[in-house]
Amino acid sequence: MDAIGVLPFVQGVLVHDHWKPYYRYTECRHALCNAHHLRELIGVWENDQQAWAKTRHDLLLAMNQAVEDAGGRLSPDAVRRWRERYRHCLAEGDVESPPPAKPPPGTRGRTQARILLERLQAREDDVLRFLEDSAAPFTNNQGERDLRMTKVQQKISGCFRSWEGAEIFCRMRSFLSTSAKQGLSAHAALEQLFAGEMPLFMRRDERSQAA
Repeated sequence: MDAIGVLPFVQGVLVHDHWKPYYRYTECRHALCNAHHLRELIGVWENDQQAWAKTRHDLLLAMNQAVEDAGGRLSPDAVRRWRERYRHCLAEGDVESPPPAKPPPGTRGRTQARILLERLQAREDDVLRFLEDSAAPFTNNQGERDLRMTKVQQKISGCFRSWEGAEIFCRMRSFLSTSAKQGLSAHAALEQLFAGEMPLFMRRDERSQAA
């Protein structure tokens, strides 16, 4: 993670799936991906029939909608009210999924429901950062989408034949992903590329004039 040269220099918001090594980066604010939480909550609801998980799932979606309706962030009073509902839901989870007594040797300790519940309790600020920090998205799905084609290539071919080939692949995927984010279709971006034209978002001088 250090060698790739990105994470050690992040000073904004690092959105991730609670993999603990990410937390050793202390120069940034952490936020947890709520798409992961939604999937886990549905699993707890469907597999263990725990009502708090369904309530928490629906509450997350309602929070996200409220943030979108507010233009990207909520007022302090609104954040306080949502936090109260969040804590009330997890308190219900404590009743429905209490901490286990010391398990006998050779048996399982905490359930998946309890592990998820404790994470949501302990990392409340990171789970809810999207409510009041406009730089914190609800999920990191965009980051995962940007990496997906690399994983698809790995799945199909197993590996790249050369380091140069890997660099070319990543450069092209980065170009296409950036084009899409700038409102330019992949087809149009490639047409410009092969015509020897540089897309507007890559022209530093014209971007400065437009600003």
